[in-house]
Amino acid sequence: MGQVFLGVSRSGRKLAVKVIRPQIAADPGFRERFRREVAAARTVGGFWTAPIVDADPDGPVPRVAGDYIDAPDLALLVNDRGPLPEPELVSPAVGLAEAPEAVHRAGLVHRNLKPSNILVTGDGPRVIDFGIAKAAESATALTGTGLVIGTPGFMGPEQATGGPVGPPSDVFALGAVLVYAATGKGPFGEGSVPALLYRVVHDHPTLDGVPRHCGR
Repeated sequence: MGQVFLGVSRSGRKLAVKVIRPQIAADPGFRERFRREVAAARTVGGFWTAPIVDADPDGPVPRVAGDYIDAPDLALLVNDRGPLPEPELVSPAVGLAEAPEAVHRAGLVHRNLKPSNILVTGDGPRVIDFGIAKAAESATALTGTGLVIGTPGFMGPEQATGGPVGPPSDVFALGAVLVYAATGKGPFGEGSVPALLYRVVHDHPTLDGVPRHCGR
């Protein structure tokens, strides 16, 4: 959907600034949807999210800024250290269950819960990058570019088939993320986008290696 840059305010506050791709920003209805979604996302509270602090939906290039959290994401952490030991799974599991709840209370659906959108801090996980997926989802520019809103292998069947997406979609993605944290692999394996989407819709997830009381 865009590029993310590290920004610094005049007061020295570090921010993560997402700049929307031109082909998405060019959609006639995108900016209005973007404006509404950012306004809703600003109402999301809770300890387990990185709050949005500023946005410019009307500038030459739409952008949104949130708190910069100096911590590795779950994908990087698992890649460097391997799957999380069972005792270390409890805190992320609890925190990641509370984060989507805060998003849903604000009337939003994240739509892209995945390991790289979860920062692992010393006092628990933080979910980032929410509030603009819905605005981009119906942009007509997406049809021509073949972009997929979401991450194959970490999305629910209804999202993979283009159906209505709601809070259950985030719960499904949360389960996939926890499988990844426990095993180092997504529950639908690896492969091309079409292959992953097919497995999400038609196959059962692979839970080998997930602690029994956590995933079965």
